[in-house]
Amino acid sequence: MSRLATGLWVSAYLARLQAQGISTYVVAKGDATAGAVLVKLATMDGQAKAFQRSVDLMTGARTWMVLTEGDESSVDESITRQRGFDPDLWVIEVEDARGRHMLDEPGLD
Repeated sequence: MSRLATGLWVSAYLARLQAQGISTYVVAKGDATAGAVLVKLATMDGQAKAFQRSVDLMTGARTWMVLTEGDESSVDESITRQRGFDPDLWVIEVEDARGRHMLDEPGLD
């Protein structure tokens, strides 16, 4: 099975969130074809989580895991470091007081 270009995946993800009334922002635009994606979830109370996609090498299954969490400024610092390692990295910010990010929904793995 071929992989979806990152830019197309990001567009679909943003549309899915916006359809649910969840605020989203592209903070950093990476490589449109094969850039990795970090998703920051800000819960509007000073706290945040950053998610990255992980691949199980045994099964090939892709899941989203928490890269870092805590106060929003610490999460932002971690994301800035990641961008320093990978300039092709996409950063999507999701703002939702209820903590919805939809990364656990079917079709987003």
